[in-house]
Amino acid sequence: MNNVKAFMRTEGDINLSSERKNWQANHLSEEAMDILDEDSHFFVHQSMSTPCLNVLVNAEGIYLEDLDGRKYMDFHGNGVHQVGYKNRYVIDAVKNQLEELPFLPRRFTNPVAVKLAKKLAELAPGDLNKVLFTPGGTSAIGMALKLARKATGKFKTISTWDSFHGAGLDAISVGGEGVFRNSIGPLLPGTEHMMPYNSYRCFMGDCDSCGLKCLDYLEYMLEREGDVGAIVMEPIRSTDVQIPPKAYFKRLRELCDKYGVLLILDEIPTAFGRTGTMFVHEHYDIVPDIVAIGKGFGGGIFPMAGILVREGLDAAQDISLGHYTHEKSSVGCAAALATIEYIEQNGLLEHALRMEKVFERHLAEMKSKHLAVGDVRVKGMLAAIELVRDRKTKERASEEAEKVMYRCMERGVSFKVSGGNVLTLVPPLITTEEQLARALNIIDEAIEDIC
Repeated sequence: MNNVKAFMRTEGDINLSSERKNWQANHLSEEAMDILDEDSHFFVHQSMSTPCLNVLVNAEGIYLEDLDGRKYMDFHGNGVHQVGYKNRYVIDAVKNQLEELPFLPRRFTNPVAVKLAKKLAELAPGDLNKVLFTPGGTSAIGMALKLARKATGKFKTISTWDSFHGAGLDAISVGGEGVFRNSIGPLLPGTEHMMPYNSYRCFMGDCDSCGLKCLDYLEYMLEREGDVGAIVMEPIRSTDVQIPPKAYFKRLRELCDKYGVLLILDEIPTAFGRTGTMFVHEHYDIVPDIVAIGKGFGGGIFPMAGILVREGLDAAQDISLGHYTHEKSSVGCAAALATIEYIEQNGLLEHALRMEKVFERHLAEMKSKHLAVGDVRVKGMLAAIELVRDRKTKERASEEAEKVMYRCMERGVSFKVSGGNVLTLVPPLITTEEQLARALNIIDEAIEDIC
């Protein structure tokens, strides 16, 4: 399709395809197209974003609204919208903080920053009692990598292919997606990669019977690479929603301990309620050494990210791990604290677990009804529908997946396509059962029409 290379489809839909052009021509007004043309003129072009898809003028609750008055249930949201858009509780906290202290210069602290740090220490398991904040997830990964080097004296990392850990040069070095890495040139040295966990496409066989051979290979790497300081991975991959069993992370933790390697878990797109627990690694009954957080941390209003660190790793007094201008933002801390409080006070963790059952029921029905649905995966309010052309060969139905996405956009549901053929569904945690069922019915009908 338009000579789009496979690696370009590893994260999100493609902004150079004929499907996008056709959708825009059939659904957007002349005014919207004029704004898109102007946007394209001034912004540097890059895969997946510029040229842009549409022009938005409002976001509220679970909905986006475009310039032409259409509303879309946002089951994408870049992972920031756990508590919904324009959440009044978060907005009020931000407004109050703007009135009191709009900016916190470095070398100083303030009560809301300390309160947020204390709250995170209370929520996190084990001795994850130290924090450091930053405006973005990529810089959170950078701080984690620097701290791992400082604490262990070792510079190498092992991460997985197909993973995403941010767009900075250090983050794409440990990341494994071609759309970020290809044609860039030399990356950070010592960033080794292994095969990712994939319950549907693992070439080593079914995970229930292979004995986690992928981790046998990891141990092989650790035995031969004596200067590995950290392993970096998502506990549940947010793009195509890969959900390892408990045994995977139990053994991973054991391997890290055996070889003196830190375990860095990237929960930037998934923490704070997405999977029915505040942190994803709670599902695995382990304590990682460093956890990176971000995206939804700022309540869909303020860019906030950071790392949670075990007490024994507080070992960088003589260097600056971050030292970013907005590192300990008073406004960002107020937004993050309000987000956590809203999740707790409104029972959104419990709600996510209830909605997981709704997802499971509807997706199981889709799989039984449509041969094009090769696999479905759900954890909390994070779900994937993998479309294939043949269940036996598992050939990816990439063109069909993109058509399904645009058909759903026509009917008011927005989501992203990962890996070329995976419909990735990330609804706000405030989504009701009725809204979720309506969105899934629209997706069901689109698959019926196109596949």
